[in-house]
Amino acid sequence: MNAETSPTPLRERFYRRERQSIPAARAFARNALTAWEVGDREPDITLCVSELTTNALLHGVPPGRGFLLRLVRDGTVVRVEVHDSGDGRPRLAEGPDGESGRGLLLVSALADKWGVAPRDPGKIVWAEFGRLGPDGVSG
Repeated sequence: MNAETSPTPLRERFYRRERQSIPAARAFARNALTAWEVGDREPDITLCVSELTTNALLHGVPPGRGFLLRLVRDGTVVRVEVHDSGDGRPRLAEGPDGESGRGLLLVSALADKWGVAPRDPGKIVWAEFGRLGPDGVSG
C-alpha cells in the first residue's frame, strides 16, 4: 500500500455517557482495525476498547459529559486512547476478589503496553498493540 491509498492513520469519535456507547465504540474500532488490516490482533484490540470505554463510562465520565475514543496507527503499532474528564486514576485489581480493576487486568494481559496520561480536565487511558498481520508477521 502506498501513502496515497493507505487508510487514515487516525480515527476518533466522541460518545455520550450512555450504555449504547460501548457497543458503538466496539463497532467503530472494528471498522478501523479491518481497514488497517491488523489481522489476528483485532479481537484483542476490540476487547480492550470495550474494557477501556466501559471503565470511562462507569468511572471516568461525569454526568452530562462523554468520552473520546481515539485510534492511531503508527507504523507497526496501533494505539487506543480513551479520553475522559473525570477525576481519579484507574488502578489494577488487587486480587481476584477486587470489586473493580479486573478490566484493566485484561488490558494489561492483552496489550503490549498501557498507561494513564494527564489531561485537563481528566485523563487519557491508553493501550498499544504491535500491528500484526494474519500470519503473525509484523506488517
